[in-house]
Amino acid sequence: MDRKRIATCAGKLAGCCLLAGMLLAGLLLPATMTLGALSNKISDQVGSTLALMLTTDPPLMTTVTDKDGNPIAHLYDQYRVRTPPDRISPHMKTALLAVEDRRFYDHHGVDWLATLRAAVRNNSSGSVQQGASTLTQQYVKNYLVHVLARTNKDAQRAAQEQSVTRKLREARIAVGLETALSKDEILARYLDLVPFGSTIFGVGAAAQAYFDTTPDKLTVTQAATLAGMVNSPTALDPEARPDKALERRNLVIDAMVAGEKLPKDEADRHKAEPLGLSEPVRPLQTGCVGAGTSYGFFCSFLLNHLTEAGFSLEELKIGGYRVETTLDPKITEMAKQSVEAQAPKTTPGVANTMAVVRPGKDAHEVVALVANRDYGLKKEQFQTQFDLPSGVENKFGTGSVYKVFTAAAALQKGIGIDTIVAAPNTYTSKVFKGGATSCPATGEPNTHWYCLANHNDRYPPQMPLHQALATSPNTAFVILEEKAGLDAVVDMASRLGMRRTMAANIAGTTPDPKADKELRVSQAQYYTAGRNASFTLGPAPSSTLELANVAATIISGGTWCEPTPIRRVLDRDGKPVELKRPPCEQAVPEPLANALAVGLSEDSKGMGTAALTARKAGWKRPMLGKTGTTEEYKSAAYLGATPDYAGAVQVFNDSTSPRGICVGAGPPRLCAEGNIYGGTVPAATWFDTMVKVHADLPEKPLPEVEDRYRHGDAQVKVPDVVGSEVTRASAVLRDAGYQVTTVEVSSPQPPGAVVAQSPRGVAQRGTPVTLSVSSG
Repeated sequence: MDRKRIATCAGKLAGCCLLAGMLLAGLLLPATMTLGALSNKISDQVGSTLALMLTTDPPLMTTVTDKDGNPIAHLYDQYRVRTPPDRISPHMKTALLAVEDRRFYDHHGVDWLATLRAAVRNNSSGSVQQGASTLTQQYVKNYLVHVLARTNKDAQRAAQEQSVTRKLREARIAVGLETALSKDEILARYLDLVPFGSTIFGVGAAAQAYFDTTPDKLTVTQAATLAGMVNSPTALDPEARPDKALERRNLVIDAMVAGEKLPKDEADRHKAEPLGLSEPVRPLQTGCVGAGTSYGFFCSFLLNHLTEAGFSLEELKIGGYRVETTLDPKITEMAKQSVEAQAPKTTPGVANTMAVVRPGKDAHEVVALVANRDYGLKKEQFQTQFDLPSGVENKFGTGSVYKVFTAAAALQKGIGIDTIVAAPNTYTSKVFKGGATSCPATGEPNTHWYCLANHNDRYPPQMPLHQALATSPNTAFVILEEKAGLDAVVDMASRLGMRRTMAANIAGTTPDPKADKELRVSQAQYYTAGRNASFTLGPAPSSTLELANVAATIISGGTWCEPTPIRRVLDRDGKPVELKRPPCEQAVPEPLANALAVGLSEDSKGMGTAALTARKAGWKRPMLGKTGTTEEYKSAAYLGATPDYAGAVQVFNDSTSPRGICVGAGPPRLCAEGNIYGGTVPAATWFDTMVKVHADLPEKPLPEVEDRYRHGDAQVKVPDVVGSEVTRASAVLRDAGYQVTTVEVSSPQPPGAVVAQSPRGVAQRGTPVTLSVSSG
């Protein structure tokens, strides 16, 4: 060998020795001021970084389950599933160590032999040809990049820069980790941490995504494929670059043979096998779209609920929570089938939505939220991400369902469900203004009294309240609204459950102080301030879920609870998480709620507006129910409940064309006039679902009604004037607040004697009382 070559080799050897010495000096106390300054700089960072690594958890996927514990959705930023050491296949551990760190159990965080070997080779070639990082050092770098600097691109670049400073810091942290953790802990943490693709992190997620298995069941070939990826997840992606991945996998298998972890003949058999990837390779989908077309609406409501309970979406994506929900998959499927049977998902412009709630005095659990539309991003496939069943999405209103609130307010004022109420075919209010130009003028400029008519002229002029609730004459409830007071009726809507609805403006959105005047205030403010009598006819935007919760409140003895989609939330360690929840409250006295439930019990039988549909469905159970239809037939609704389940259905125009909905032959459709009623598609959807839901449940009766709420407060009993002289009888009735009409009848009683009166017993003040007067 000539002197020139000897000099060159000596120079390279000197360079290698210097590099190794710098690394050693960085870990030990430096001997020179230059290395001392460098070491001091690094020491300032090592302690805090090491502490963060030992106390900061990596992002974990949050799992959402149904009531039975089956996963329905996943939320993550990095698809990672915590995998305990004993749930990782020995093949996976062996394969990884064979290719990445054969001396893992021999070194203390830094492999000096490997460092020197790599330094010699790299110095000889003049470039980086061989790495020397141990598994522990790789863990440090990956932790810095994917956990501590996850959202900071600059910090991520700094954690991967090719510099002595970074190498020294990484090495010292690795030595610190080896002191704090056992080798098996480091290995398990590494396998839980490292990326196996752009969104796939950790061996648990990788096993599912690439092989549709769990990490404890990984075979030799599967483990070798994954172990080969950690060196360069993108370049060695087995789906995108199968040839490169196969070559790398076989190299890992050879390394297992070289390390005497696998017999050669067995290795040869494994190397002959294909990659065996799942088709297609897919990580679990994140977000509510991943919940599927049936559960997506529930998932969206759940996320909104969790956000209001104090969680951020970011926290849910990285927190590794287990959210156990109230969703009942069987009831959801029944409801989904029903809404689509009545209005197929491809029906242009017609949305059919349903919410089902389990009543109770401690909680109102949401068990199903569905629509005929699917939840998703593909609009051309009639998918949507609007919260159709839970949000204030029916922009046209519920119609006569809101008469429930008027009836409740009237019961509060003293009448009973047997109290006679007036129901003239037409009526002009002298309390409420704002009527159409066809209504009588008030005498004020451009102002008319509120006037209206019943749907047809076949209603009797007066009837008990329970009959009015079943047959729904409009005039009766405007008269009741006058007597109970509009403020009380609007307040009752909020108390019984329409809280978000009443807090929204009349466009169904959050009041905006910068918008037009009527959009600046809530519905509650709009109707009370404007003295708008149409409130009882339900013309404003509403939520299907809140309607269902109204039914749940009534059937729960007047106990309102916020509708909840959650049974419990567990953190990544399995410990329960306390949630912010408003307490349940007694919205109305229990006897009032019981009377209202019974008062609403005739809608599904006799001449009730949903009776025909109930009979067709084979419904025979006791229940409360109320139909509703808006004036221009752009929406219709049904509310109903048994002691077991409460539910509501709203069918509404969800197109950009504000037309009515027609029903008849075939599915509902948009049309010029409209003819839909609450007793048609909405009631049919409700009964079709609930017949199946209740199929195996014992029949339960409705509650008993106290006399006060059946017959009314004594103060509203009609004075009994039978036998009195007509002039005196008329004066007594008028003094009590009743209108009086008389008819002559032939009778053996003296002329002028009252021989009969109608109504007799209980009737609302202002009700006409007809006296039959003897003609002698």
